[in-house]
Amino acid sequence: MSIGMILLVVVAVLILFGIGQRVLDRLRLTDRQALVFIALIFVGGWLPSVPLGGGVSVNIGGALIPFGLCVYLMIRAGTAKERIRAVIASLLSGAAVFLAGRWFPNEPEMMPFDVNYLYGLLAGVIAYLLGRSRISSFIAGVMGVLLADGAQAVVNAVRGLPVTLDLGGGGALDAVVLSGFLAVILSEVVGEMLERAAGAKKNVRVDGREAVLVTDDKPAGEEEKKGERQE
Repeated sequence: MSIGMILLVVVAVLILFGIGQRVLDRLRLTDRQALVFIALIFVGGWLPSVPLGGGVSVNIGGALIPFGLCVYLMIRAGTAKERIRAVIASLLSGAAVFLAGRWFPNEPEMMPFDVNYLYGLLAGVIAYLLGRSRISSFIAGVMGVLLADGAQAVVNAVRGLPVTLDLGGGGALDAVVLSGFLAVILSEVVGEMLERAAGAKKNVRVDGREAVLVTDDKPAGEEEKKGERQE
């Protein structure tokens, strides 16, 4: 079983045990919806790719279902600004993966590791850096890998080379799953740290010449009155 499939199983088990509910809430997904998408990706990954003609085929679990999930999340995004950010982050993530692919040999057997894992890690990190929100990061991570595959097929067609594109297949499912999960994990962990740091700064206020720490135990008004009496 590949890393992508293992990740799907692990995430499904965590959801069943009620772990990660906060992440699902920020992705605007319920437990049932998340499990349905995971099951569809897992089962679809084992099915043969659907030929579209011209040497192009699409994998159900590696491309169609993840793309449908991205469309769903795009619709559920809170603001138009978040949607625009997701589109821009997807394009830049795809460009980074496409350029990275130009540096590696075309024959996978020449690499000491599966290069799809590297593409997934790269797309996930860039998606987090550019996406900012959980939804934007996930969309950018998944779409970055799919867009890079599509761009390579276009380049081959322009050069007159045989176009043999299995979108979402041939190990790309691992990259799609890895990039999406990594982008969300980074957004959650780093975002939580930044939110806590920002919250700590908001609790510190300067009254005149004296710094007053506002805690939850005492209202801010009482601290202000105390500072005035001391002056």
